[in-house]
Amino acid sequence: MTQPVRFAIVGSGWRAAFYFRIALALPERLLLVGVVARRPERAAHIRANWSLRTYGTLDDLLACESPEFVVTCVPWDQNRGLVRELSQRGIPVLSETPPAPDLDGLADLFSLARDGARIQVAEQYTRQPHHAARLAFVEQGFLGTVSQAQVSACHGYHGTSLIRHYLGIDMAPVAVRAISFEAPLVAGPGRDGPPAEERTAQSQQTIAWLDFPDRLGIYDFGGDQYFSWVRNERLLVRGERGEIIDQSATYLERFDRPIKTTFCREVAGANGNLEGHHLKGITAAGRWLYVNPTAPARLSDEEVAIASLLLEMGAYVDGGTEPYPLAQACQDRYLDMLIARAVETGEIVESQPQPWH
Repeated sequence: MTQPVRFAIVGSGWRAAFYFRIALALPERLLLVGVVARRPERAAHIRANWSLRTYGTLDDLLACESPEFVVTCVPWDQNRGLVRELSQRGIPVLSETPPAPDLDGLADLFSLARDGARIQVAEQYTRQPHHAARLAFVEQGFLGTVSQAQVSACHGYHGTSLIRHYLGIDMAPVAVRAISFEAPLVAGPGRDGPPAEERTAQSQQTIAWLDFPDRLGIYDFGGDQYFSWVRNERLLVRGERGEIIDQSATYLERFDRPIKTTFCREVAGANGNLEGHHLKGITAAGRWLYVNPTAPARLSDEEVAIASLLLEMGAYVDGGTEPYPLAQACQDRYLDMLIARAVETGEIVESQPQPWH
């Protein structure tokens, strides 16, 4: 029997809990050997509620455990130094996003990777089942050459990651225009759960046009979308032979034969099915575009995406391919910064060559 992937986490906040849930749901494939939680009250909470081993410092953890890699799940201003420390110890790193907040930090970390440090980034959105299926649809050529992607699904570097992947863009130059505006919105749930009463707040939305040499990316996101019941995800991907609109697609089988299809979630446990309760995969156009690598575990799409990266990271440190290279995550964050600058200045902002290019 294959041994589970052994990993550790530095961090104990809201995001780290996703990794806790995943490890408990997939004990035969993922083994969380320890959590570095510096605050005693957080460590006690993790031990009591998750039955996980905790350590006060990284040294304490490494003195007792031998993880195959370490996940850094700490605030932006701490992540760069932690990734550098782990890399200097020769420990592979799966960094939460973004790996560093600014260009100097990104360049510094990339210099480590260029010199051989094994640094990957937990950019999960391309692994979320509905995005993974639609990306497979694009990659299999149903739309022909893609010229436009409009993404309203996630903020900042996550959004630019999806735009680049739907467009098939690597490090191409880009000119960015962007605006931001506010409008009232009845508040929905948040990290702490549903609202207790009706409350109207200002919702800020950012729209950006990313003009690549022969392709257009449109970024559109308001921070409320992650939890709001009335602000949903939207996606449009256009190519010469068809387009995807949210969960539907139209494409040409040949020039005079248009085909319409829907991305269907294949779920176990519904309508009397006795296979358990989990996502099996996603189909469209008469084929399976996505097969859930974590089935039959009961996980949300976000948790499936993160679990996929953990499994891929385990394969990577064993000699496999990179799950999400640091250079790609640096570019995602760089484009995010260009959007912010375009909003602030009201001007067209053009990209410049960076070390990871």
